[in-house]
Amino acid sequence: MTTSLTIQQAAAATGLTVHTLRYYERIGLIDPIPRQDNQHRLYRDEDILWIGFLLKLRSTGLPIRKMLRYAELRRLGDQRESVSERKAMLEEHTLSLETTLADLQSNLAVMHKKIALYANIETTLNAHPAIKTFDKEYGHEHAHKPTHKHTQTRR
Repeated sequence: MTTSLTIQQAAAATGLTVHTLRYYERIGLIDPIPRQDNQHRLYRDEDILWIGFLLKLRSTGLPIRKMLRYAELRRLGDQRESVSERKAMLEEHTLSLETTLADLQSNLAVMHKKIALYANIETTLNAHPAIKTFDKEYGHEHAHKPTHKHTQTRR
């Protein structure tokens, strides 16, 4: 069973604006959408699935020019050259994503270590407010003063 959605319903289903859906159709990212007798677009299930895939490509940083090339190849159908080039594009993009993800995971590990370091310093400071601590990672000494106010004596 094929579902048909108006442009407003397709916008709601995909999270895109009506304007963006029209733009994607105009530049060729999505195929021309069939229209009713009154010229209103009717999006099919396969249109929504394709738009969902485009959103994945966009959210992972694939440039629009490459998305356009992919859409062009897709329109050629399952010919050997089209399939091979689409597969190669996805492999290249996937490798780029994996590299980015590894970099992010490495950076995240540094952040977790730093947070743990500061949690340990806080624990030490709470137990011994006047102690000096040393940030081993950056070689900085931190002199910590008690956080409570001392009463001043008058002379």
